[in-house]
Amino acid sequence: MRAAWLPRWLEAPPSRCAVCGAWPAHALCGTCAGAFATPQHRCRLCALPLHESATVCGACLRDPPPLDACFAAVPYAYPWSSLVGRFKFGGEPGWADALARRMALVPGVAQEIAQADLVLPLPLAPRRLAERGFNQALLLARGLAPRRTDARLLLRVRETGSQATLDRKSRSLNVRHAFGVEPLRAQDVAGRAVLLVDDVMTSGASLHSAAQALRQAGARRIAALVLARTDEPQ
Repeated sequence: MRAAWLPRWLEAPPSRCAVCGAWPAHALCGTCAGAFATPQHRCRLCALPLHESATVCGACLRDPPPLDACFAAVPYAYPWSSLVGRFKFGGEPGWADALARRMALVPGVAQEIAQADLVLPLPLAPRRLAERGFNQALLLARGLAPRRTDARLLLRVRETGSQATLDRKSRSLNVRHAFGVEPLRAQDVAGRAVLLVDDVMTSGASLHSAAQALRQAGARRIAALVLARTDEPQ
């Protein structure tokens, strides 16, 4: 039986598996999902893989991030890196449903969505949005919780260069003060539980910068959910 909080696209019609070609299947069949989406024990604050005896990694203990929880569905590796590329850069926004479905299955995510007052996609810079034609984080957020997704509350307030070639410290500097809350709606954040949504997390710099802006606006709880997480700190 479908849980009451889950969107109806979880009952999506069959298609061909993009990895093995099986038919009929979802965009990623059960066999491939079992092979490539095995649940991993992860740090509850940064979602890096972690030994099962611990809940928080050493880096987060030394320097706690501005997140109360962080979830990742899969590692950023085959086949997910390829599927993200098709979704994000290949002009295939239809992948949002299948990928959001995988995110919804992460242990603890159902409870996080249930308690979130706001589900906020990480915003793109206007130039990047114009080039791509859609914000992949927004499509994922709408798939997870359409009624609580707000694309106009968290803003990208300045352009930033690409993060791809930067080291961890440079990534943080690159996105510092890059996000802000819509000034006329700051009261909508105060005292609220917020779930940030993005497609890929590498160092976490962008999510942390967005979380800091939400903290300044008075958010009570901030969690993050991403589809894929690089398995080594960058």
